[in-house]
Amino acid sequence: MRILVVEDDGDLGDAVQRRLKREGHAVDWQRDGQTADEVLRYQGYELVILDIGLPRRDGFAILRGLRARGDRTPVLMLTARSQIEDRVDALDVGADDYLSKPFDIREFDARCRALLRRSQGIASGVTTVGALVFDRGSKTVMLADTLLDLPRREYRLLEILIGNLGRVLSKEDICSQLFDFDDEAGANAIEVYVGRLRRKLGAHLTIRTMRGLGYVAEAGDTVHA
Repeated sequence: MRILVVEDDGDLGDAVQRRLKREGHAVDWQRDGQTADEVLRYQGYELVILDIGLPRRDGFAILRGLRARGDRTPVLMLTARSQIEDRVDALDVGADDYLSKPFDIREFDARCRALLRRSQGIASGVTTVGALVFDRGSKTVMLADTLLDLPRREYRLLEILIGNLGRVLSKEDICSQLFDFDDEAGANAIEVYVGRLRRKLGAHLTIRTMRGLGYVAEAGDTVHA
């Protein structure tokens, strides 16, 4: 998934970015509100981590603009522990959740997972497709009771495909969720990752190439999410 972090504190921003990247997400980090607002006008994200106190434009102004444009991207607001009003205002303006600083990284991870599931319309952290069990909480993929060894990018690509079963995704759609601004990988890399997933998944999940359109993941079994 592609995530935007908007945080002007260098240490915290770097820690959050590295944490999310270790989880396999594509992450863009902006340190001032004006630049973040401009990025959000042309680049789509599955989640925005948004601090309130930012230079040039605060988090509330960014969030108001986002919602005024009809953008329903989940937003996790970061607030100061002592400012209760900020938490209330964040929810009133349109934040989906908030987290007080300083925070436990485990709680941060859990809240991000919940919001990412919501962005895909998935209620549970576990999705079952026939003999395939995709567990977002433990970050594991089981196939007929066998644990699959999936590197981070393959895992995230599978997550994208499972979250869009039956829907055609262009290479550009996949790239925008899998890679951030600093990544040089592109459409050819998607072909490589798709090929690897096909070999590992066999007939349990079909990833069809739609010529000129992209890819679609399909399964004959009922999906439980």
